[in-house]
Amino acid sequence: MIDEFADAVTQDLTIALAATQNLGENGAMATGWAGDGAVQDQIDATVKDGIRRAQSRLAQGVSLTNCATCGAAIPEPRRVAIAGVRLCLPCQESQDREATQSSGYNRRGSKDSQLR
Repeated sequence: MIDEFADAVTQDLTIALAATQNLGENGAMATGWAGDGAVQDQIDATVKDGIRRAQSRLAQGVSLTNCATCGAAIPEPRRVAIAGVRLCLPCQESQDREATQSSGYNRRGSKDSQLR
């Protein structure tokens, strides 16, 4: 069992040495199993997923002429600009404010808040 462990460590060291030598020859950093640009591809995929998620939450279809919450008239420019609009501007702002306050999302991203 100790021999198997020693063989595995030797193999790992051989791979690491080869990667370091390749770094000197190619001037590029060894990335293991990840291909070139893999980190950027992951960032791009995350952004695209976020955009799709946000777009899926947008109202669709015919806009209402009166607000679904308070009954006030929704101005024509707002109905034309946003397909499927259901709320007047004051009600939409109120709803957005409530959603932002209760989201629990830490926009600062400080280490203190991440460790809690």
